[in-house]
Amino acid sequence: MVSEYTRTGRKKLWFDLMNDAGVVVEDGDIVVLNDEAFDRVMAATNGHAAACFQCGTCSATCPWGLVRPEPVIIRHMVREAQLGVPGWTEALWLCTTCGQCTAHCPRGIDISSVVLGLRSIAASDGHAPAGLPTLMWNLHWDGNPYGRPPSERSNWMAGLNVKEFAAGDEILLYLGCTANYDTRIQKVARALMQIFDAAGVRFGVLKDQEPCCGDAARTAGHTGFADEIAANGSKLFRTLGVEKVVAISPHCLDQFVHHFDMPEAFRALHYTQYLRELMEAGRLNITGEMPLKVTFHDPCYLGRQGGDYESPRQVLSGINGVELVEMAHNREDALCCGGGGGRMWLETPASERFADIRVAEARETGAEIIGTACPHCVSCLEDGVAGDANLRVADVAELVAWALAKPAAVEAGVTP
Repeated sequence: MVSEYTRTGRKKLWFDLMNDAGVVVEDGDIVVLNDEAFDRVMAATNGHAAACFQCGTCSATCPWGLVRPEPVIIRHMVREAQLGVPGWTEALWLCTTCGQCTAHCPRGIDISSVVLGLRSIAASDGHAPAGLPTLMWNLHWDGNPYGRPPSERSNWMAGLNVKEFAAGDEILLYLGCTANYDTRIQKVARALMQIFDAAGVRFGVLKDQEPCCGDAARTAGHTGFADEIAANGSKLFRTLGVEKVVAISPHCLDQFVHHFDMPEAFRALHYTQYLRELMEAGRLNITGEMPLKVTFHDPCYLGRQGGDYESPRQVLSGINGVELVEMAHNREDALCCGGGGGRMWLETPASERFADIRVAEARETGAEIIGTACPHCVSCLEDGVAGDANLRVADVAELVAWALAKPAAVEAGVTP
């Protein structure tokens, strides 16, 4: 159904909306409103798009404005989608869903969910950028975004003496696709296992049974498929009697908290939150001294999206000798690494990488280590520090494990 608004007041209103969306219309043009497109946007965004009053705060805070002539202008995309303007999806896939805009929105709109809702429309209409269809086929056939055989998921654990999860274990350690297939993040997983062993934690992993959490599908706009992945994962967790899951990636944690269907008593934690609990209970005592200046980079999905800025900082502060220094933008105002929102699966020109700006901020603190707690952040930030002999990236788990296992090396001045 379409409606023609010809009365002067209503026509002027829609002229303004069209012009705000970047569509030039002249007085005298007939403005045809596509009610079906409007309703589709409202349904996909759960009505959140309707609350926007076009203030532009989201555009002003978007980190893309730091590397491009203009940021991602969400309000334009919402209006263009509502009006059915051709080409409205072009900038949609730049968003990293970092939540910077949501943190400053005067209306309290969950803008990241609006973006993902719009992506679901774009994906269903076949307007996804090159690279994402391959990602979805990898998830469909192999159950992971890397396109690796599921039978090889736990190959890297050979010789680690890690047990499979069983009901009665304190926690399920959920490793995630990246830790299982990315050799760099496997080092983080090993470090975390060493920490749990030192603290006497009874934990298990799912090895080749471990399912993808569904984050990659959701950020690629395939909401239905992501929901299917989450439903299957929930069923597996319930069948195995999982009561507490600890995730390496904040993106996996977000899936468990917001999209898995689990009993009320079920708890999902990021590993820094669990380490904090272990330290407060006196089960994790870090005796090794590590005289290093560390600055912490807040992962968007642990900080702004997850609401926890303090757990990783408290864990780092519990390491003897660590001097924790803050970058100019931290906590709620921290700059995204650039890897969220599906951007890990898309090409970003070298001149447009947020991580380079973030690394420059880290250098200004005089830190020797950029600490973080997200696989995507580790990957992006390490690209940013490539070739810098004075600055390194380390996951919080790696720093804790190093302090636990190698106090003698620290005293000898050996860096991690």
